[in-house]
Amino acid sequence: MAPIKFYADLRSQPCRAVYIFMKENKIPFEFVKVDLFAGEHKQDKYTKINPRQQVPFIDDNGFTLGESAAILCYIAQKSNVADHWYPKDPQKRARVDEYLHWHHSSTRANAAKTFMLQFFETIAGRPINQEEVAKYKTALAKTVSQLGDNFLKDRAFLAGDEISIADLPALCELMQLDAIGQQDLYLSNTNVKKWVVRVNGKMKPLLEECNKDGIELLRKLWLEKS
Repeated sequence: MAPIKFYADLRSQPCRAVYIFMKENKIPFEFVKVDLFAGEHKQDKYTKINPRQQVPFIDDNGFTLGESAAILCYIAQKSNVADHWYPKDPQKRARVDEYLHWHHSSTRANAAKTFMLQFFETIAGRPINQEEVAKYKTALAKTVSQLGDNFLKDRAFLAGDEISIADLPALCELMQLDAIGQQDLYLSNTNVKKWVVRVNGKMKPLLEECNKDGIELLRKLWLEKS
């Protein structure tokens, strides 16, 4: 069988999460870059592959799938990775699913908006809407508190005592703020800070590898324009 075709841009937080998971678990894949900044995701060539014009997206020998959470769950089940990533036990798995369902309307929604409202306006040379930024920073502060005081209150990782596919999208999303020097927005919470250290302890080489084509490039562009 041919390796999975992985359509992605590592400047995208969800793309980095899937990339790290596949690399860590030695899942064979072919990386196909879709340059978001050049608008390649909206061009006809890619639209024919994924009509929703989003990344990440995979083609597993004719089976196509979008949405990073769905991709992570699919690969974890299909590839028989270590059980801690997506446990077979219904209650343990439900904890992973619980975070993944919460992620898009909380961690991703608020961290991404806080980043985007500042980053894209700055590189376009437009004034930042500070009132709007403040609104999302307030929402993000609440999200970070919920991460630290609920999910991580009595757990080492977001869904239990071992790392899972819940931790990767969460960390990649929060780390996007590093590109604009605002990591204090999530590192101010003691439990979240300790969790970041734990995940880095397990994933640091891969985080550094994909961040070269992700956060580091974003940071460079931000510094050039700000």
